[in-house]
Amino acid sequence: MDSTYMTNPVIFLIDTLISLYVLAILLRFLLQWVNADFYNPYIQLLVKITHPPLKHMRRIIPSVGRADTSCIILALTIQMSSNYAILMLKGVSLSITALFLLTISQLVSTFLNIFVFAIFARAILSWFSQGYSNPAATLLYSLTEPLLRICRRMIPVVSGIDLSPLIAIIALQLAKMLILPPIEQMITLFS
Repeated sequence: MDSTYMTNPVIFLIDTLISLYVLAILLRFLLQWVNADFYNPYIQLLVKITHPPLKHMRRIIPSVGRADTSCIILALTIQMSSNYAILMLKGVSLSITALFLLTISQLVSTFLNIFVFAIFARAILSWFSQGYSNPAATLLYSLTEPLLRICRRMIPVVSGIDLSPLIAIIALQLAKMLILPPIEQMITLFS
């Protein structure tokens, strides 16, 4: 029997579970950053699943302004540990610098993807409902409105059509194309 028979499922489980938890941590960070309503049931879920490690970290790591640095350091630590475990299971070794850069690349990509998917979801929800009484719609509005507001300043609503989601998604995709490749080149440089 091939040694990858059990390795691949283990890697899949580690990657999936850690990615979901890191996503929850980053969402919590972003929702704190935009001052979302923390009485929202979805945000309460995020708080409950991310609070245990964060309550201990906040004693040591102070926030910087509105930025909850303990969330970022926790996401960075968990993602880096996951990457290390996965690479060890694959039999690949990277320098600590390359591992750190890989982790940064993944977190930046996750941040940008959060906004892309949130804007898509908000746009789709807007087709069915004009109000923001639904907790999911309220959460999406809180998360995406600061970015869409900036886009609306550049291109205002034309004939009742709001092009800000399209502009924001294009800008986010451009950001991915401009930010991630240099980091990936640095990873190969330090491997």
